[in-house]
Amino acid sequence: MLESEVTAKGQTTLPEAVREALGVGPGDRVRYFVVDGEVRIRAVRPIQRLFGMLAHDGPPVTLDDMQQAIVDGATDR
Repeated sequence: MLESEVTAKGQTTLPEAVREALGVGPGDRVRYFVVDGEVRIRAVRPIQRLFGMLAHDGPPVTLDDMQQAIVDGATDR
């Protein structure tokens, strides 16, 4: 079990194991959710972290091509 002390200013330090589990470090943000009397902590993931996550090695695709692929996929079911 992990625990930390709350300061007079209401601050605490996240234990190293918690920081590692959340994948956060200095300057990162966390969000707190209170659910049924429990507090859950989640890392805030800025949209910029998604850049480059999905690689596309083929030729550029137009919006019309994407729309057609969506239509084709929906009608294949």
